[in-house]
Parts: sequence; C-alpha cells; structure tokens
Amino acid sequence: MLAFSNTRLCTILLVLFSSFFDVTAFLVSPAVKTNSWKPSSSLIQMSSTDNDEADVFVMVNGMPGPMATAAAEACLRKGLKLTPVAMTGPDIKANTIVVYDPISEKSSQVKLIPSSQKDELLAAIEGMKVSCGEKNILAIDYTHPSAVNSNAEFYVEQKLPFVMGTTGGDREKLMQGVNDAKHFAVIAPNMAKQIVAMQAALEDLAKKFPGCFSSYKMACVESHQKTKADTSGTAKAVIDSLKELSDDEFTYDDIEMIRDDEGAKDFRVPEDALKGHAFHRYTLTSEDGSTEFALEHNVAGRAIYAEGTADAVKFLAGRLRAESEGKVYSMIDVLEAGGLE
Repeated sequence: MLAFSNTRLCTILLVLFSSFFDVTAFLVSPAVKTNSWKPSSSLIQMSSTDNDEADVFVMVNGMPGPMATAAAEACLRKGLKLTPVAMTGPDIKANTIVVYDPISEKSSQVKLIPSSQKDELLAAIEGMKVSCGEKNILAIDYTHPSAVNSNAEFYVEQKLPFVMGTTGGDREKLMQGVNDAKHFAVIAPNMAKQIVAMQAALEDLAKKFPGCFSSYKMACVESHQKTKADTSGTAKAVIDSLKELSDDEFTYDDIEMIRDDEGAKDFRVPEDALKGHAFHRYTLTSEDGSTEFALEHNVAGRAIYAEGTADAVKFLAGRLRAESEGKVYSMIDVLEAGGLE
C-alpha cells in the first residue's frame, strides 16, 4: 500500500491502476451579510456590453447555503454577474444578502425569495428577463436532493438554462425530462474538473479492460459534512466504472457513508474541514487478500466545486448562443470543450 499525506485545501489522490492503463484520454458563510433589501438602480438597470461574459447573469439558487454561496462568489470572481433575486428554501424567510468575494473584492446584493412564494418568484424572474435579456439569465442549483426534480421542471417551465450541482433525486427522470424538453442544462454529480477528469479516465479504463479485476472484492467509504443528506453522486459514478472492471455484486447500498465528525476525523479529515469536505476511498482486493488497489480523492472545502460550477455556467452560456436546440451536457463536455479555467 502506498501512503499519501493530506493537504489543507485539496488532495486528489489517484492510483489509476497504471500498469494496465495508458491515459489518453447548503447558515450564511462569513463572507455573506444579511440586511433589509432596498432595490437600487444599479440592480435594476442592467446594461449590456460587447463582452459576452459581461452579459451573463446568474441566478444562484440555494443561498445562503454554503455551497450555493461559494458558487456565487466564484461567479463574481470569473466576471459573471448575479441576478438581484434568487430562490431559497421554502422554510427560509425572505431576506437580502450581500455576496462578497474576498479574492476579486467584488460584491452583489441578492434578494432571496422562498420557493414556496411562487407568485413573487415568477414575477421577479419575468422582470429580470426584461432587464437582463431572456437569453442572458442562467441558474445554478445547490438546494436539496428532495427538490432536484421539481426545481428542474421549474427551470424548464421558466425557460431558464441551468447548472444542476445538487445531487440526489430521480436522476433518470431528471435527465429524460430535460432532454425531452430540449432544454439547455449542465447536470453532473461532481463539478470539480480534476475529479471529472479522473472519472473520464476510469470510464475509459472500464471500456478498454472490462473484467480485468474479476474475483476482486470492491469497497467504498465516503465522508462528507453531516448536512449532506444523500449518498455521494460521485461515489456512485465511480462505482459504476469499477463494476465494469470487477464481477463483485457491489451495490450503492454497500457504500459506507460517514456523516459524523468523529468518524470523519478517523478518516483523516482535517478538523477545520469538518463542515465542508468530500473524502472518498475505493479499494479492489484480490480474493486471497494479497493484493489491493486503492483510489482516493480527498477534498477539504468547497472551492474546487464552486470554480467548476462557474466554468459550467460560462460553457452553457456559450452553447446557448451557438446552438438552436438545447440538451443536457455533462462536466466532461465542459472539460473537453476547454471551458475550464
């Protein structure tokens, strides 16, 4: 076994069976302040420029949750604008926050409207379409697994192209509904470009050498912050590829989930990352126990996902201008198009 050390921000540990494979292939964050909303002309009068990116306005839904907020900060960092109104959870009181990105020192005031207040939300969206331009508004969804399908239907009905970062829900229904509507969307279980590249490599490995780990037993342990309600979508995707390599009857129910602080620390998660992390370890062990192959990808914090989400928005904005008919894109599509910074 190889021993690897953690970094404070992000560690991607890849043991990609190199002897077989040739790669060619949601709590307000400290940076968010709440205050009473006073619409200003700067929020309502939104002028366009010749720069396509300057014309893109992003409705980040799920704030003030930490992942949605991190994505909003990343959008500001990458030259995108935030819409003056966004959707929040049904149990959260309507309020206004100021999203501030400490790196670029850019900020934006956003009024959060609960998803239960549909009439107000619909009126706000129609107003933003007039102010910003209908094709200039895209949505990011970092809400709750239970809202994935209903939110996607809402975006389709409102003709809002979207990036779905929320995991869970009925994924087959999600993909089919959006594709059938020929709607523009990026849907992926993981928005981190390095992990996406790793997944692509695993998929290629499974295609080239199916069954090469026959008789090997699979195992998967994944640790996330205690607020994450569902099993990791990334873990499921990686398992799908590993199952092509092994004949083990491993199922998603066999994934060991860690959602408590003590368990996470035992899994080598830094204490300062307990509120936001994604540590995964997969193993393939020979029948006699003499050989074990391990794959790890350990992320402390949310920056890597936020950056990829903002890149996906920029990619989708480009597709919206270039294509007449929408479809569901993956993060691999974003990666292959060179749409990641």
